[in-house]
Amino acid sequence: MKLKDLIKALDKPDIRGTLDIDILRIESDSRKVEAGTLFVAVKGVSVDGHDYITSAIEKGAVAIVCEKMPEEVSAAATYICVGDSAEALGVLLSAWYDHPSAKLTLVGVTGTNGKTTIATLLYEMFRMMGYKVGLISTVCNYIDDEVVPATHTTPDAPTLQALFDRMVKAGCSYAFMEVSSHAVDQRRISGLTFKGGIFTNLSRDHMDYHLTVENYLHAKKRFFDDLPKEAFALTNIDDKAGPVMLQNTKAQKLSYSLRTLADFKAKILESHFEGTALQINGQEVMVHFVGRFNAYNLLAVYGTAVALGRKPEEVLLVLSALLPVSGRFETVLSPLGYTAIVDYAHTPDALTNVLNAIGEVLDGRGRVITVVGAGGNRDKGKRPLMAKEAIKYSDQVILTSDNPRFEEPDEIIQDMVAGLNADEMSRTLCITDRTQAIRTATMLAKKGDVILVAGKGHEDYQEIKGVKHHFDDREKLRDIFAQQQSK
Repeated sequence: MKLKDLIKALDKPDIRGTLDIDILRIESDSRKVEAGTLFVAVKGVSVDGHDYITSAIEKGAVAIVCEKMPEEVSAAATYICVGDSAEALGVLLSAWYDHPSAKLTLVGVTGTNGKTTIATLLYEMFRMMGYKVGLISTVCNYIDDEVVPATHTTPDAPTLQALFDRMVKAGCSYAFMEVSSHAVDQRRISGLTFKGGIFTNLSRDHMDYHLTVENYLHAKKRFFDDLPKEAFALTNIDDKAGPVMLQNTKAQKLSYSLRTLADFKAKILESHFEGTALQINGQEVMVHFVGRFNAYNLLAVYGTAVALGRKPEEVLLVLSALLPVSGRFETVLSPLGYTAIVDYAHTPDALTNVLNAIGEVLDGRGRVITVVGAGGNRDKGKRPLMAKEAIKYSDQVILTSDNPRFEEPDEIIQDMVAGLNADEMSRTLCITDRTQAIRTATMLAKKGDVILVAGKGHEDYQEIKGVKHHFDDREKLRDIFAQQQSK
């Protein structure tokens, strides 16, 4: 593609050099630069692409996009100066692939909790309705039924645009994606055309990156501020941050709620570990999901499908057939008569939601034993909060290792213990080895009890000192239960 055609997508760039050159590829990683490359110098969290402009030119870059013109420019390249090179990267890649997201009905889901469930259920729903659909999620990416392993909640701009291009070529009509606060802040979603956005909720998370809850909120809000007027913005009006998301959006404003008037309103009629009876906009439906938090998730799915033009009756029918996402409130039954639940809950709010859901069903008829840890090299401030929420809604808590990464597991556990008083510690065990922690929980459980193993959910590894070791909470439980069965 000619450079002069490619940069038409940019807003008033400052150009130095000729535009009549052929661009063979676009890169933001100088290590991948080859002859004919347009190199976009992006300021990252730990690395500044501007420091590698000279190296990129030496490797064959013929054009450079940057935020500041270098003091020394090379005659071998054209320089294009922009206000935000990360923003420009997404815009240029979209043009390079001929704007694939605009050829899809693309809906993004953002919020602290529920993103994976909502995006995945929308993917499953529209496939059940007969469409080819794409999915970008924490657990896995899909191009209809083709599996593309996920490494981030929201991939980088080059990966995203390439995935959407493949979706279009595969005949997909719809695509649903998780939109993380990091992705918004780092402009990874630049150049994408959204037909809708969903806000779930907001609670403390990623303070290691955003530093303040206000910064975190503004990152989420920017997604809605940037939605076009042709799109819809669907928000959880029961969350205090919900109305904030709609303050400056140009999109059609829609809301969902379990507590107040909204465009999409639900009421929980009955709760069981096998599912929940809901009333949605006056119509009753039985679903295979448990808990108030899942009622919110399903209501967001329902509202999105209706906003996209599907008939309410059809949506409810499919809703009743949907199954929970892997590692989200996933039930494993013990032959000894108690229940184990594996869930990805890794924030205080998510942990509270899951434990409340368990409590609603148990209604005092059994004990709750929670096994939980906290990730290393992440927001340390939420560690004592995680322990506090766990003991608040549990009869017994076992603090253990999660993904310690480059931290010492025992030190992470001590950070969690700091949130507990003497009485709470009397109901708390600290067992660093996660296998032993899970096994101890099963030894403590009796008929009618519930064990919650929280924090990892779908993950099948533990990350220790930069190495991912195979570890699956569900496998551990099934192995233990098989041994119980054989006795």
